Amino acid sequence: GARGAAGAAEVEERMSHRKFEAPRHGSLGFNPRKRCKTHRGRVKAFPKDDSSQATHLTSFFAYKAGMTHIARDVDKPGAGVHKKEVVEAVTVLEAPPMVAVGLVGYVPTPRGLRSLTTVWAGHLSDDVKRRMYKNWY
Repeated sequence: GARGAAGAAEVEERMSHRKFEAPRHGSLGFNPRKRCKTHRGRVKAFPKDDSSQATHLTSFFAYKAGMTHIARDVDKPGAGVHKKEVVEAVTVLEAPPMVAVGLVGYVPTPRGLRSLTTVWAGHLSDDVKRRMYKNWY
């Protein structure tokens, strides 16, 4: 009995708080952790439409291929690293060739834009058809 109480006191002195002994792994902001449904990303925000400009491409797809680092010269007067070389982490993106296969026309509504019509290209290549149909043989 008496030895058991002394042993518990020794354990209390040696052990730290659980927060320091076994900290959590990763941020809770990334929960739930699960596999993505598709590797292709989404365009979540388009730039504001400027009707004075000609029609042009406002976004394109790119896939994260990895990361590496670069050494560059800093040109920022007043900074401590001005005219010095710094090493920074960079992301490598791979942008495969894009082919436009159609256009979507939108109309403004009180709740935002709504698609009015879709115009497809006259001739679609077999590569495009293969992406659209699940069982393409």
